[in-house]
Amino acid sequence: MLSTSDLKKGVIIEYDGAPCSVETVKVSVPTARGGNTVTRVRLRNLRTKLKVDVSFRGGESFPAPDFEKRPVQLLYAEKGTYHFMDAENYEQFGIHEDDLEWEKNYLKDDLEGILAMRCDEELLGIELPNTVALLITETTPAIKGASVNARTKPATLETGLVVKVPEHIDQGETIKVDSRTGEFISRA
Repeated sequence: MLSTSDLKKGVIIEYDGAPCSVETVKVSVPTARGGNTVTRVRLRNLRTKLKVDVSFRGGESFPAPDFEKRPVQLLYAEKGTYHFMDAENYEQFGIHEDDLEWEKNYLKDDLEGILAMRCDEELLGIELPNTVALLITETTPAIKGASVNARTKPATLETGLVVKVPEHIDQGETIKVDSRTGEFISRA
């Protein structure tokens, strides 16, 4: 069992009979005497992908689902389906691209650190590494003398994702992108 003190970003709890991932946590401590601590949480249902805002009283507890993350490898993409292989038991499975909302913008061959999320032997989705190295396929030419912290320009990456990069970055370079925010981090 998990309690409100265990809630933090990324923790998986069972809420309304479904596994949910905690996205944000805000704790309010009332100043009046006898007031209870209230924890406001934004949960994402891992089955339906819907978000819900919930408030819990201090000390409330919830069941922890039978949840596991297993390392997987992207094999190939074909006709709107991404095919993966479990790195431990070599089981193969496919996920339709509609079920991979923003994750498909970071999937490429030889990407390491992908985890499959399973609950009660049901595949719920994948979790990407925090940073992904991607090749710039299209951007305006680099400006000579542009400083590192100067203005930004749009760049199209090999997966079709468009990110803002500094003006000194040129087409054909590989950059690191934060897969949680979609922001440029550095050159790879």
